[in-house]
Amino acid sequence: MKLGIERTVAGDFNAVLEKTKEALKSEGFGILTTIDVKATLKEKLGADFENYVILGACNPPLAFKALTATREVGLLMPCNVVVREKAAGSILVSAVNPATFAQVLPDVDLSEMTTQATAKLTAAINKI
Repeated sequence: MKLGIERTVAGDFNAVLEKTKEALKSEGFGILTTIDVKATLKEKLGADFENYVILGACNPPLAFKALTATREVGLLMPCNVVVREKAAGSILVSAVNPATFAQVLPDVDLSEMTTQATAKLTAAINKI
């Protein structure tokens, strides 16, 4: 099983980042956190890094289902979506594969939530 659901698209990094946010929103996800890895590494370490942003995405109904099944799933939330520049004009968008939640918590039935979350994240990425 792959760790992420991913797609490489051509375009401007910031435009793809905005399209990613819009696509997630269209599938019921809100963005709870935005981590600009490039800016953070530059500020904290003086290190150069490619454009790389981590979005913490949450679909409230699915999060509620997962948290109702087990509070431990909160350690795996929100769903991370990474937008990173592989090369000029080549942007990789990837989202955590929710099926990995079931592997980490095998004693809890998260199948309904992970199936729905996978479908929604895949649909969002395919819209970019």
